[in-house]
Amino acid sequence: MSTFGESEGSERKRARVEAERSVLDQLKEYTVIVADTGEISAIKHFSPQDATTNPSLILKAAMIPEYSHLVDSAVAFAKEELANGRISADEVLALALDKVAVNFGVEISKIVPGYVSIEVDARLSFDTMGTVERAKRVIRLAHAMGVDKSKILIKIAATYEGIRAGEILEREEGVHCNLTLVFSLIQAAACAEGGITLISPFVGRIMDWYKAKTGTTYTSETDPGVLSVRNIYQYFKKFGYSTIVMGASFRNVGEITALSGCDRLTIAPALLEELQNSHEYLPRHLEPNSAAAAYAGDKLPTDEASFRFQLNDCPMATEKLSEGIRSFAADIVKLEKILQSKF
Repeated sequence: MSTFGESEGSERKRARVEAERSVLDQLKEYTVIVADTGEISAIKHFSPQDATTNPSLILKAAMIPEYSHLVDSAVAFAKEELANGRISADEVLALALDKVAVNFGVEISKIVPGYVSIEVDARLSFDTMGTVERAKRVIRLAHAMGVDKSKILIKIAATYEGIRAGEILEREEGVHCNLTLVFSLIQAAACAEGGITLISPFVGRIMDWYKAKTGTTYTSETDPGVLSVRNIYQYFKKFGYSTIVMGASFRNVGEITALSGCDRLTIAPALLEELQNSHEYLPRHLEPNSAAAAYAGDKLPTDEASFRFQLNDCPMATEKLSEGIRSFAADIVKLEKILQSKF
């Protein structure tokens, strides 16, 4: 029988061996790594499984000369559709927006073996059927470029209306969805009940809110954003949901390593670089069986009234969800101006 000393010695030996590998390589053993960027060169560098984009990332990438052809071809496509009478003048800008997002998504899909998340116009966050129709167009545009819907996650803000749109797309269209701007357990629970493929609970923005309110400097173990994602992960594992938990919006590598073992983590290139250059031993923090045992609460009611009340009851989630939608909508307007200047 092994003594405690022998066990402790084995653990130290394992830590030495693991430390010879980068933290990023160790993390990949427990968690699927996703690149959070629209910059194709960065995705090529880190070879992630999946990639996520959003209006802010697309706006940033669209201003880089290297990717101007993706913007120009979107404008040319929208012009041609208008000239052929397939859309009206009022619809041309919205089509160009969808097309530029798809152009970036298709290029990224040539690099990553897994999903590419393409976000629907955030201004439709409270319009269920409007979101469904725009999502279907994104899928059609991608299909016309040779990318099957099985490679795409339609990204939608996790409002009540957004979750219902995701549910319709999953159930009726066979379209996989990524519900984003998740700041609370009730949003996550409603997504899981709706059969959503993946959710993106945010970490850094939650920490930002609490730090601004309390003045507290948090460690990775006390970080409210980290604790939120851990709680969601535990809830899903306890009640047997298949919805993927993908932590997002990180401020530092400590938040990332504290979530080792989470289903997926979407990480910006600068933080991927830090993880690649670090060689400390990385223990696993999240594991399905222990997580399921750790959740002590009951299943939440997710009907509309319960959802709206519970979300309203969390000032942080209410504020950050609204702020996130406004921010994405503002960047869409900026991207529209870039596109409009090319017509």
